[in-house]
Amino acid sequence: MTHYIIADNQELTRAGLKAIIRSKFPGEISIADDKTELILQLKEHPESIIFLDYTLFDFNDASNLMIAADRFTGTQWILISEDLTTDFIGQIYYSSRNISVLFKDTPVNDIANAIRAAQEGNRFFSQRAVELLLNQRQKEEVETNLTQTEIEILKAIAQGKTTKEIANERFSSIHTINTHRKNIFRKIGVNSAHEAIKYAFRSGLVDTNEFYI
Repeated sequence: MTHYIIADNQELTRAGLKAIIRSKFPGEISIADDKTELILQLKEHPESIIFLDYTLFDFNDASNLMIAADRFTGTQWILISEDLTTDFIGQIYYSSRNISVLFKDTPVNDIANAIRAAQEGNRFFSQRAVELLLNQRQKEEVETNLTQTEIEILKAIAQGKTTKEIANERFSSIHTINTHRKNIFRKIGVNSAHEAIKYAFRSGLVDTNEFYI
């Protein structure tokens, strides 16, 4: 019978996870209030499925968490938090073998799917987590393809600045800025400033607070 450990100190989350597990998956459920208690329970139940709110427990970083996950080789971990950085999710995705990622606003079906995946020795990443990773990869590809000057000019275009304004700020000629614009459009595969702005916004090069269009 599967043993589940809920490592989360928010009562509402605990109650919700208990209800989902009991309605769909037979097994024993225990609660860990802190990292020390979690480790003790893992020693007692070394093949558990763990629901962990990483942000509420005393793990220093993703590496620290993965060390714990690797220490207990029979475990499957399901991170379920309100906020995780893209870098953190990326480290988990590319470096761990037994850690899934959900957010607390995820649909109930995703939680059930994550449990099923864990029972089969697989991982599950929610749609939001996958989208964050894809957006980050797209941003990295843009930054790799464009020079630093081109990135700066693309940001300026997205901020609504004219070619003349950009030229004045950069102490360059209008002809030089137009050449950069053509190179930017060619590299990112667009034909207009409007399309370039949408691309900059979608790829994460421009923050929404900077986006004036």
